[in-house]
Amino acid sequence: MADPQQENRAEETLHAEYRRLPAVDALLREPAIAALTACYGQELVTETLRELLAKARQAIGQGRPAPPPTAWPGLLEQALRQAHAPTLRPVINATGVIIHTNLGRAPLSQAARQAVDEISLGYSNLEYELDAGQRGSRYDHVRERLRRLTQAEDALVVNNNAAAVYLVLAALCQGREVLISRGQLVEIGGGFRIPDVLRQSGARLVEVGTTNRTHLRDYREALTPETAAIMRVHTSNFRQLGFVAQPALADLAALAREYAEAQGRPLWLIDDLGSGTLLDTTPYGLAPEPRVQESLAAGADLVTFSGDKLLGGPQAGIIVGRGELIGRLRRHPMARALRVDKMTLAALDATLRSYQQGRAQAEIPVWRMIAASLEALRARAQGWRQALLDWGVPPALLSLRDDESAVGGGSLPGETLPTVVLAVHADQPSQMAARLRAREVPVICRIQQEQLLFDPRTVLPEQDPVLLDTLREALVDGAETGHAQG
Repeated sequence: MADPQQENRAEETLHAEYRRLPAVDALLREPAIAALTACYGQELVTETLRELLAKARQAIGQGRPAPPPTAWPGLLEQALRQAHAPTLRPVINATGVIIHTNLGRAPLSQAARQAVDEISLGYSNLEYELDAGQRGSRYDHVRERLRRLTQAEDALVVNNNAAAVYLVLAALCQGREVLISRGQLVEIGGGFRIPDVLRQSGARLVEVGTTNRTHLRDYREALTPETAAIMRVHTSNFRQLGFVAQPALADLAALAREYAEAQGRPLWLIDDLGSGTLLDTTPYGLAPEPRVQESLAAGADLVTFSGDKLLGGPQAGIIVGRGELIGRLRRHPMARALRVDKMTLAALDATLRSYQQGRAQAEIPVWRMIAASLEALRARAQGWRQALLDWGVPPALLSLRDDESAVGGGSLPGETLPTVVLAVHADQPSQMAARLRAREVPVICRIQQEQLLFDPRTVLPEQDPVLLDTLREALVDGAETGHAQG
């Protein structure tokens, strides 16, 4: 049976703790808090104080004491900093995944960053023809570069590749049939599926062939007067092996031309490359990835691809191909809803200039990472280890190991590149990884076999000092407080 006196004492203690909580008005008169008010504003400070007091009341109800009076300025400052901090922050990608969708995909080149900075500072000729002194088109700024690089008649840029596919289908195929192989009905990132995009566009999906094998005759037999297009979807985020077959794009182009001539009406061939590349991937030990210019040369009427994957630029959906069709897309009402802004165009233009000048492998981070030699990666990883040893990190905590980097981003599925990683041994690697993510500049790594792996392939060289300083604090300063390995 409970002791009434003991219950009364506990209740009195609880009330005493509640009484120790200061009033909001009293806190606002504190000099240290008044200084914070001048910095962050009366409304935000008052709201944050109320939230802190509510949390303190909840903690007291759970048996914890009230914060001492001297703690409130510090608690408020910490809460204000967290509330005022940007949610979108730069991170160091040490995972070895080059085009990391969760970490912003392709990092921009220095030229692209400079172009964005210059254009964002003031006004620009986004939709203004300087020679004629009249309204112009935003798409002219990258149109000619894309035409020259891909040998297309015309080009259009929208905000991502899913939007590019949607616009093509809505403008050219609405209310009519589109033939797609069952083996190409893919799901892209975020749960978006090609059949869903097609359905929303108003086109009607007609599946041909089987999951693993589709032949040219399957397309031929599915053609009807209602067929508007044949669409090939490059399976850039998975690979089929074994008993599989798909007709060549050139054969699909010949079928489309043959049918169009026989019927006296067009049958479009649309090639959705997904990632899309302008460069040959095979010199780097990777499987061949279809290039945009090859698809056009094979007879595709329109080709769609991403700007922020293997192209190495900003997020964008790029459509290249026949001038007549691009003109129809440009005039479609949805083109305005899907258009890109001046900063995207500035970054894309600078990225395309690197390709035109033959400097993509040297200037675009994605291609620098792909082209990095194993010897250079080993030297960087060894340099990291030596720097940490010089700072007093125990040698037993650090080792180098051969590993593999991935291209990522729905590009070249299953393809890897050899690398050398710095392996950091930890008793509780998940907790250490969480502390690295909590830094002002978070460091994202991989965990394997109770080790934290840091791949130099995806760490930009200018980020090395921050990475090493972060690891030093975790391994040296953390050891002094008993947290180096936990």
